Amino acid sequence: MSLSIESKTELQIQKGIRQAEDELVIWIQAALDNTKYGDLEESQFRNLVRVADTTESAEVIKNFIRYQVGRDKKWGRGKESLAEKIIEDIDGNIKKNAQAIAECCQTDFKPIWLELIRRYLGYGARHLKYKRDGAA
Repeated sequence: MSLSIESKTELQIQKGIRQAEDELVIWIQAALDNTKYGDLEESQFRNLVRVADTTESAEVIKNFIRYQVGRDKKWGRGKESLAEKIIEDIDGNIKKNAQAIAECCQTDFKPIWLELIRRYLGYGARHLKYKRDGAA
């Protein structure tokens, strides 16, 4: 029994996403380790993860981050802030990876971009937990 073209494409997309995971982890850990932000709570970061999980729009995710910046300084402010770095990664590294996977699979990049963003943010929630409670 052979796989349909759609199934083969989906498998290629999933493989591309899995291959991007190391970079996603490295990028979000660098963002959390090397930017300026306040006493960001795990629950606040998880709210961002929830927004990402419930939308099909990268713009909605970036809008939520900017909203959080306007509310308090826990996400940082300005060029060296965590908020700006996350938005920069979404529009830069993550988008480029999604476009490369989509080109390889000859499919729309937007769903791939959103999946990569979701994973990036999920890994960020884990790393923030470590930074807050696990690091000595």
